[in-house]
Amino acid sequence: MASLGEGFPDFNELKVLAKDELIRTLESMPGSKDLVIEPKLMKILDRIAGAQLLRNHGASKIFKLELAPIRAECEQRMYLCRPTAENMKQIAGQILSDKQSDKKISYCVVLIPKKMHICELIMEQEGVYGDVIFEELKLGLIPLDTDIVSLELPEFFKSFYLHGDQSWIGAIVNSLINLQVLFCKIPNIYGQGRCAKMVLEMTKTIENLQGGVLGTPDHQIGHLFLIDREIDLVTPLCTQTTYEGLVDETFGINCGYCEFGPEVTGTDKSVKLLLNCEDEVFDEIRNRHITNVFTFLKSKAQSVQTGYSKGKNITQIGQMKDFVQNELKDLKQQFKSLTIHIGACEKILNQTTTEPDFRDHLQTEHAIVEGSGYRDNFNFIEEKLDRQTSATKTLRLMCLLSLASNGLPSKDFKTLQSHFLQSYGYEHLLTLSNLKRCGLFTEQQGTDVTKLSMSDVQKLADKALKKTAFRAICKKWNLVPKDSVQLQNPNDMSYVFSGAYTPLSCKLIEQTLMKGPSNTLEEVVKLLPGENISFTRSMSAKGQRSGSAKIPNKVVLVYFLGGCTFSEIAALRLLGAMKGYKFLFATTSIMNGTSLMESMTDNGKGRA
Repeated sequence: MASLGEGFPDFNELKVLAKDELIRTLESMPGSKDLVIEPKLMKILDRIAGAQLLRNHGASKIFKLELAPIRAECEQRMYLCRPTAENMKQIAGQILSDKQSDKKISYCVVLIPKKMHICELIMEQEGVYGDVIFEELKLGLIPLDTDIVSLELPEFFKSFYLHGDQSWIGAIVNSLINLQVLFCKIPNIYGQGRCAKMVLEMTKTIENLQGGVLGTPDHQIGHLFLIDREIDLVTPLCTQTTYEGLVDETFGINCGYCEFGPEVTGTDKSVKLLLNCEDEVFDEIRNRHITNVFTFLKSKAQSVQTGYSKGKNITQIGQMKDFVQNELKDLKQQFKSLTIHIGACEKILNQTTTEPDFRDHLQTEHAIVEGSGYRDNFNFIEEKLDRQTSATKTLRLMCLLSLASNGLPSKDFKTLQSHFLQSYGYEHLLTLSNLKRCGLFTEQQGTDVTKLSMSDVQKLADKALKKTAFRAICKKWNLVPKDSVQLQNPNDMSYVFSGAYTPLSCKLIEQTLMKGPSNTLEEVVKLLPGENISFTRSMSAKGQRSGSAKIPNKVVLVYFLGGCTFSEIAALRLLGAMKGYKFLFATTSIMNGTSLMESMTDNGKGRA
């Protein structure tokens, strides 16, 4: 996966653009300056540039944005942060502290990706508006791998789907336009959901005002899917069973980086590893089912050992020189990577195979999506509440049961709600309210239709149809396979959940690509939340190289609005391999069930 080949988009071009924009921003405040960066942005900036580039363009010292005052003597200070109220108050507090100490400092606040009115308002309320110059750094999609780009906005799901805040829609639209400017105008467009509709309408408006999109015809993408996260909330709640998915579930992957502790490294130190296709070992195992990983690692370890043994048997100096220059460095890198992944695999396998609670939890998940044993599943959740196991994992099961049952019966809903509050504290009242408002944990409602008008009855019927959609879609599209699924050499996308469930978002993409617009497809998509959009734009062949016109229809960009999981990425990679498509992925952030639940808590802001 290291290279997509000639004629395919090179996402590194996005990295180059982001680096140039960052340099331009740093140079907007000439000379030496202290740089204060919001902690969540540290890893993002590291993917773009690194500390050395920041220092080369005037950064004297680099600090994290915290409540404590900055202890530095530089006469210029630049802040890099998201445009949030919390950040503005922290910055204002530091400026006021400097004033009390009679420090004469010039301040520049760089807001990513854009300035919002709330920022100026808070600075004015705090009495420091006149001391600050505002700049914007329009960071768009960040390349996480050769086929994955992300806005790294984990707060988007809560902001849009819970609070109805449309502030970040512009950032998504700009990223989509920039992609097409760099690579091509995408001819075949599909969207599902209210956010997708907003993005497409705004994109069309801007393109018309700008006179259309002029891309490079050599780098064509044939299809674009915009998928709202709310059309498939079941997938992120299910426990992932691919290696990359379980690494994310167990250790957490942040902007492509994963920190492995001493229990994995076998030393007293933690190791931070960049997980992408440049790590050959990881690239081989990332999409494998966890039961198919250790065998490969064992074989790879034997291969590396054989490589080292080859060096011991060399007798001629010329051969030794060639071995050291060409093979030894690669063997050392593979050995280091193998050590980490064997340790991580061991921890994950110990958890998945020897811990009874994990096995029971997984079996209950599978029973819920299958629609079997409702009362047993309910009792298992109550047992977890009694034992006060992980609140986040219990919430995931509660939400999964609610979604798969199209809302819980009133008695069961109230029982779980009160039981959860008693077990984990009444400070979670707002958490449960947030989950209900997002449709994750809901109660079945009865309505007296005799008191409604005909139009209200029709609206109620349409709403009820969508609420009972999950079981109907599962049956229509066989989301829960009836036959056993191969996990070693998978031929079905459901392998990402051990054959128990095929991600609905991925099945929607497969059905659209394989069947095109059809009555069967229309019957299903009308059950999904939001509107379904599909249209084709004409493409000019001018400037295309010979043979390049054959590439587009097989290159598919999937843009997840509200986050996507590594399970969905693995499932679509398998679909691409089976059907001859090449999938590229864009998302507002990488997520899993834990980060989704944490974003719904009172103080939850998504993954740091």
